Amino acid sequence: MGTRVKFDRPDGRGIEGYLSEPAHSDDAAAVVVIQEWWGVNEQIRGVADRFAQAGYIALVPDLYRGKATVEAEEAHHLMGGLDFGDAASQDIRGAVQFLKARSRKVGLTGFCMGGALTLLALTKVPEVDAGVVWYGYPPLEFIDTSAIRAPMLAHWATDDEFFPIATVDALEQKLQAAGVRYSGHRYLAKHAFANETAVGPHRLPATQFDPAWSQIAWDRTFGFLGQWLR
Repeated sequence: MGTRVKFDRPDGRGIEGYLSEPAHSDDAAAVVVIQEWWGVNEQIRGVADRFAQAGYIALVPDLYRGKATVEAEEAHHLMGGLDFGDAASQDIRGAVQFLKARSRKVGLTGFCMGGALTLLALTKVPEVDAGVVWYGYPPLEFIDTSAIRAPMLAHWATDDEFFPIATVDALEQKLQAAGVRYSGHRYLAKHAFANETAVGPHRLPATQFDPAWSQIAWDRTFGFLGQWLR
């Protein structure tokens, strides 16, 4: 459904990504989708396709420059080698600017590592119009909540071993103190509850897809983006 595209970062360096478009893209809003730590794999391309089917132009910037994996150890290594500040301020901002050339409104969303990058990018990408974070955050000392101008929605898992819910409490206090237009929802679920591949014996033990909570979170996401991007 989608195609591979090239676009420029603010510093002029090129980067590629996966672009998925709706059948009628004239005047369509757009969304930048940020990968999990696995890379730009079939599952995250499917997320972009889901947005396209809902009428959005969706772009997944390839933060790992063509690398992807199904092994947790390698994924941890790839994530560890990623400069989060550069990815947020250059790769992701470049993706937003690329879509802004076509769409008046551009949102940003990401899952796991991508959720953390979404939150960080909301502090570094002034062009973004709305952000949706799925169960991920960076160390809170790197988040300048006073720099967040766009409205933000977040989905958190109460049984998340990777991103403990106690830190979400502290994050939400920072967001409230900064006056961010924020709405957060908590789900009685494990990490990656919206990733349909987190099932069966090959999933990480601390992850589990939950189709019911996933659907509720997606419904809230489309309602939120419809409010701020359409």
